[in-house]
Amino acid sequence: MWTEADNQLTRDFTFADFSEAFAFMTRVALLAETMNHHPWWSNVYNQVTIRLSTHDAGNTVTDKDHKLAAAIDALLHERVSG
Repeated sequence: MWTEADNQLTRDFTFADFSEAFAFMTRVALLAETMNHHPWWSNVYNQVTIRLSTHDAGNTVTDKDHKLAAAIDALLHERVSG
């Protein structure tokens, strides 16, 4: 679940292993590039944290962030149902 605090949308993800986490990050990177909206993130082994805010809007949460968050959630849904 995404949480909004301190002018950021944040979500933590846990995967089975590093390879699965890295594959997820790769899919998010391709998605973010097509949306021209790039997240801050960190990865340690099977844990990925993503933080979204819009730099052009003074580092606040905007519709761009909510759209990217929804698209990231859709990637997870594809992985589960696909």
